[in-house]
Amino acid sequence: MKKNFLIDMDGVLVNGASLIPGADEFIDRLVEYGHKFAVFTNNPLYTPGDLTHRLQTIGLRITEKQIFTSAMATAAFLQKQKPAGKAFVIGESGLTEAIHEIGYVITSLNPDYVVLGETLGYNYDLIKKAIRLIGDGARFIATNPDPSGPSEDGQVPACGAMAALIEKVTGIAPFFIGKPNPFMMRSALNFIGAHSEDTLMIGDRMDTDIVTGVMSGIDTILVLSGMTQLKDVARYPYQPTYIYDSVASIDLQVT
Repeated sequence: MKKNFLIDMDGVLVNGASLIPGADEFIDRLVEYGHKFAVFTNNPLYTPGDLTHRLQTIGLRITEKQIFTSAMATAAFLQKQKPAGKAFVIGESGLTEAIHEIGYVITSLNPDYVVLGETLGYNYDLIKKAIRLIGDGARFIATNPDPSGPSEDGQVPACGAMAALIEKVTGIAPFFIGKPNPFMMRSALNFIGAHSEDTLMIGDRMDTDIVTGVMSGIDTILVLSGMTQLKDVARYPYQPTYIYDSVASIDLQVT
């Protein structure tokens, strides 16, 4: 039985602002059995505190120390690559707070990096500024490659879609920090103090969650409560270790 779990959020525990049925009972079982776990999300919009409040409000027993986001991984990457640097950032508080916490200055004046995250509404003037700064030599990184994400009203554009637009204009591809980059996985394992051999990755997307686990040598669970449908699984050259309808049906004694 695996001891540790990295659990994607959107499509696994929640859809938009709604709890996926049985997700609260699954988290309760993890807590009861004493498993280490973290919500492991490419969503860089919110701070760990914001996400904790959001998840607790709908009935999930999750603390701030059990949240690891692509914004946090991006900040860890910047700190390793160039401590005390400067960045022009497009994103919400989840990203800007993480970057400020590592001692970075957020500025449009000769930044070392352009950092693209997700926002609740992309600003055209900021996109133009990012394009010009990248053209002037700023290095281009992005929090996550997801082209779309779920919302209460259906799919919405995500970071990968906007990154593609900037790449098309500049001819410069971003370095994506979030899943499926193994850097995100290693950072999350360090965050919870876990080893890959004793950890399971749970996600709803073959192209980010499951491939991250496969590339990192971690067993995976695909749940069908989010983006990937069962009929789509066979076309991928890599496969999940287990498939369940949702986290509600995961048997911890088997996995």
